[in-house]
Amino acid sequence: MTARIGVVTFPGSLDDRDTQRAIRVAGAEPVALWHKDKDLKQVDAVVLCGGFSYGDYLRAGAIARFSPVMDTLIDQAKAGLPVLGICNGFQILTEAHLLPGGMLGNDHLHFICRDQKLRVENADTAWTTDYTAGQEIHIPLKNMDGRYVADRRTLDELEAEGRVAFRYLDFNPNGSLNDIAGITNAAGNVVGLMPHPEHAVESLIGTGRTDGLPFFTSILKKLVNA
Repeated sequence: MTARIGVVTFPGSLDDRDTQRAIRVAGAEPVALWHKDKDLKQVDAVVLCGGFSYGDYLRAGAIARFSPVMDTLIDQAKAGLPVLGICNGFQILTEAHLLPGGMLGNDHLHFICRDQKLRVENADTAWTTDYTAGQEIHIPLKNMDGRYVADRRTLDELEAEGRVAFRYLDFNPNGSLNDIAGITNAAGNVVGLMPHPEHAVESLIGTGRTDGLPFFTSILKKLVNA
């Protein structure tokens, strides 16, 4: 049976179609989910895609966190549903307290769009098993509010528990503390990152690399072998 992965569209989402395509390229079935619906259509996993949900008013992800779909998603994520938050999706996950910390405006106060080098720090999450710890990859990055922040105790816990999933290499593009590009929850089913793996799944588009494809093959293998 083909794994079904939901992609939530909020007002202002930009990358829902790209994410659906990445899921399809990996061999799973993408399922469109609408922010006003509480029904997740019995999907096996969910991706919160990038964009500017609700125009990023108040704070990036702050309004989307209260969309009806999030009521169901929060409960199911806490029960073990795999969830990936990409860029704006990462911001929403922190606002929903499914991941600790928060996101602030880039320290240089400019929108940034570049091919970003990362190091995989945790290859044991539901979304990263097709990577190896220490692997260096290139993933497109595009954000205005990408600076990850947390209090010292939270940062120490993330580091001690191996919950930093990805770290920026060579250049910190937004001032994120500890060069953090992505994190995971303690259970490993919820992952958030600022770079966009859905833009790096085919060699003819994006970076010209397929370094983002393992996100989607990782979750597919987990679901098939569950």
